[in-house]
Amino acid sequence: MSTFTEQTVTLHRPRTPASLTPKTGAPRWNINAIEALFNLPFPELMFQAQTVHRENFDPTGLEFATLLSVKTGGCAEDCGYCPQAARYDTGVEAGKLMEPAEVLLAARRAQAAGATRFCMGAAWRSPKERDIEKVAELIRTVKALGLETCATLGMLEDGQAQTLQSAGLDYYNHNLDSAPDFYGNIISTRDYQDRLDTLARVRSAGVKVCCGGIVGMGESRRQRAGLVAELANLTPYPESVPINNLVKVEGTPLADQKDLAELDPFEFVRTIAVARITMPTARVRLSAGRQQMGDAVQALCFLAGANSIFYGDKLLTTGNPDTEADVRLLARLGMTRSAPQAA
Repeated sequence: MSTFTEQTVTLHRPRTPASLTPKTGAPRWNINAIEALFNLPFPELMFQAQTVHRENFDPTGLEFATLLSVKTGGCAEDCGYCPQAARYDTGVEAGKLMEPAEVLLAARRAQAAGATRFCMGAAWRSPKERDIEKVAELIRTVKALGLETCATLGMLEDGQAQTLQSAGLDYYNHNLDSAPDFYGNIISTRDYQDRLDTLARVRSAGVKVCCGGIVGMGESRRQRAGLVAELANLTPYPESVPINNLVKVEGTPLADQKDLAELDPFEFVRTIAVARITMPTARVRLSAGRQQMGDAVQALCFLAGANSIFYGDKLLTTGNPDTEADVRLLARLGMTRSAPQAA
C-alpha cells in the first residue's frame, strides 16, 4: 500500500539501469545485476527498496513469527555455524522431540504475545517416517489454535512433505545458507542440490516455501549477490525469506575462526534491500543476529523492506531480543503488527 502522491512518484521515480532489468527467457535476476544493486549508493538503494516495498505491503506493518526448537541438538551435519551439530562442543545437549502438550503451551503463549506464525525446528539431517508422523501431530495441535504453521526438519524424502501438508503445514523452512560457490566452505555433509531437491518436494506438495540464508560467514559481496540470485530465481521465489546475520557460538568452526570479521551493519541492510527488490512480494524476515544489531540498524532494515521478525527471547539455541523490547521498538517507530496474508 503506497502513501506516495502521484506528484512524488513522478518526481522521484527510481532510476533502475536497463542492465538491471531481467530479460525475457533469462533468469529473473543474474548475479551481475544483483551485484549492481548492492553497489548502488546507499540512499538510492534504500529508495528503490522502499518503493518496491510500498507497492506490495503496508510499510508500517510487521509480521511476528515465533520459532520453537521442538527437538534440540545431536544433528549429524557439520554446518560450521551451528551449535546443534553433535561433533562440536557448544554446550548444547541432544534432546528428544517435545510432546504435543508442551508445544501447545508454547504456541498459546506465542499467540497471546502477538505471534501469527508458529515455527517448529528439529535438529535432524533428515527425519524418519516415525518422526514425520509425530511432527504431523504437533502441526495439527498448533493449527487448531488458528496460527500459521511452519516446520524446519532437514531434508525431506518423497511423500514426507505431503504428509506434513495433510496435517495442516503452511510453510516449510529449508535455507540455502549461501551461494553455491561458497557453500563448500561451511558444509560438507550435504550438497547444495540436496537442499534444492527438498524445496522441490515441498513445492510439489503444495506447501509454501520459507528459504533464505546466512551472511557474515566470510563470503564476498558477490557471493551475497549469488545467494540472492539463487533465491530470486526459484520458481516461484520463496514466500518467506529469512536473512540471518551470523551469530558466533563458541565451539563452532566459524566462531573459532579468529580472523573472521563482523559484517558491516550497512552491508546487512543492503542485503535486506536487495532481497526486497528482487523478491517483491516475499516476507523478508530479520532472523538470527537481531540481538546484536541494535534498534537503529533494525529500523534501517524495516526501511529497506524487512517486514517480518522472529519474536521471542530465543531462536532455537541462540538469543533474541525479548518480546517487550520488540513491542517498545515498534511503538517508537509507529509500526504495527500485521495480519497474515490471505492464501
